[in-house]
Amino acid sequence: MADLPIFQNTLKNIISCTGVGLHSGAPVTMTLHPADPNTGIVFILQYQGKIVEIPANWKHVIPSPLCTTLRHESGASVATIEHLLAAFQGCGIDNVIVALDGVEVPIMDGSAQPFVFLIDCAGIQKQAAPRRYIKILKPVSIQDGEKSASITPSDGFTVSCDIDFQSHAIGKQTFMLTVTDSSFRKATSRARTFGFAQEISQLREKGLAKGGSLKNAVVVEGDAVLNEEGLRYHDEFVRHKVLDAIGDLSLAGLPLLGHFHGVRSGHYLNYKLLEALFTDKTAWREVNATANSVKAPAPKEQLLQHVS
Repeated sequence: MADLPIFQNTLKNIISCTGVGLHSGAPVTMTLHPADPNTGIVFILQYQGKIVEIPANWKHVIPSPLCTTLRHESGASVATIEHLLAAFQGCGIDNVIVALDGVEVPIMDGSAQPFVFLIDCAGIQKQAAPRRYIKILKPVSIQDGEKSASITPSDGFTVSCDIDFQSHAIGKQTFMLTVTDSSFRKATSRARTFGFAQEISQLREKGLAKGGSLKNAVVVEGDAVLNEEGLRYHDEFVRHKVLDAIGDLSLAGLPLLGHFHGVRSGHYLNYKLLEALFTDKTAWREVNATANSVKAPAPKEQLLQHVS
């Protein structure tokens, strides 16, 4: 069985796209730049006439409804970063400079697929630096009523989510993914964000979802999906939750070696889990990848055999 990636990756070329912010509704252009080893993912934007850099790290997260937002000490912020970060994580990209002329990453079609396409168009460049990982050493969990999030030791990176909605269009759904380049692209990258028709007017009164539409979200009304094309996966809703978790957990700053399990969890709970993890220095350690020290996880079927 092949090892997990040993070397860091960046992009071969600069590439740009334009779109609208899901919540601001404002047009935004985003440009992805190759970056040196150990740079990580860094957002760059203008704020009050100055260039501000915000590393994609949990330490910069601020509470915000319905998306993940980073804030710089100057007051500058960048929102709705989770789908882009999921694409970087899923495609094994470690180092990128993300330049924006707005305050939100463009929502595109509401999934990570357009960002995967951008990455493929730019090309992936292997770098002469070992890939570093955060290895989970013991279970860490948090709970908020019926919501919970946990991470436990694993030889690879797996993500599972459970959701439960009253609408029969969603209901109870569970999905687990062993995160690799191929599995992410096939099983999760196309899953779109979703919302409920009855909540749209309330969100817009609060200054949210101004750029939302049937072109960039799955919209549910009662027990029906309003999008004419229907769903991309039969369980697209929970797959998107897995996608969100992959993006949020990348804010650890390095790829994780652990198993995440979220029950009705969202962006804020995912962030609080990272906060709890890094507060406990006995729960993790940083490791460099080598051919012998970091092994890929067993396939999903084999994992299930071990559990049964």
